[in-house]
Amino acid sequence: MSSYLEANARERLSLFDSFEEFIGPAQRVVSPHLGQLNAPVSFDDGVVVGRATLAGSTVFAAAQEGGFMGGAVGEVHGAKLVGMLRRAVIEKPDAVVLLLETGGVRLHEANAGLIAVSEVMRAVLDAREAGIPVIVLIGGSNGAFGGMGIVARCANTLIISEEGRLAMSGPEVIETANGVEEFDSRDRALVWRTTGGKHRYLMGDVHRIVDDSIPAFRAAAIEAIAAARNGTVELTLEAMEAEQAMLEQRIARFGALPDPLDVWGAMGVSSPADVPMLDVAAFTAAANPHRQGV
Repeated sequence: MSSYLEANARERLSLFDSFEEFIGPAQRVVSPHLGQLNAPVSFDDGVVVGRATLAGSTVFAAAQEGGFMGGAVGEVHGAKLVGMLRRAVIEKPDAVVLLLETGGVRLHEANAGLIAVSEVMRAVLDAREAGIPVIVLIGGSNGAFGGMGIVARCANTLIISEEGRLAMSGPEVIETANGVEEFDSRDRALVWRTTGGKHRYLMGDVHRIVDDSIPAFRAAAIEAIAAARNGTVELTLEAMEAEQAMLEQRIARFGALPDPLDVWGAMGVSSPADVPMLDVAAFTAAANPHRQGV
């Protein structure tokens, strides 16, 4: 299978040369909470974690299963991610690669899930502080939302496809809280203009946009690890201050604009309405002179 979007978590792991799973299916470590609510459980609690090789590099990797509760994080799911990241600090692999597909925290175990996501954030930053680059891939149909959207932005490098999405709140959540006039979740074109890969690339929220294919994500991950080895991405106070300045500038420039099409026009993109129709190569060439820095 070539499409990253259509693949499940375990199929996406084929982008690695080899993969050794921690806490495998036979161990059946499942959520202790879902059964009490008569909700279905999964043998891996919706996430696969382990050690892998990629083009000569040793990496630790995790892949979320969007087909189980939308990849949402619960206590066990989060603990597997945290344990993998903490083990990475001890074993010092060349990188950690996170294949995220998640709607955020499970409502079924909200408090445990919220704590788990906060622990994942801390573990990602601890890995980076230990000199281990964290690479995030986003290309599943559920995107990366909620607390895991924040986790994604804690990484060294974010790689996304046009089909991938990245945001804090999902369209339905925004509509429920503020009304359809604020955000119509049924307008799929609007949803992808606002949270999709092209918009996130133009706004500087991700570092790379790739075609929807497992080989494309593999190649981009290899390049990201090589760039991190060369010291081109670091966790520094200066980098965080630059990011904050970029966000403040973004609000000043675009805060009053109602639609991403208006934002793209204000950024100097010619024919903003044509952007959704461009393939990745043509879009990248058109976007690079105008996109905000990361």
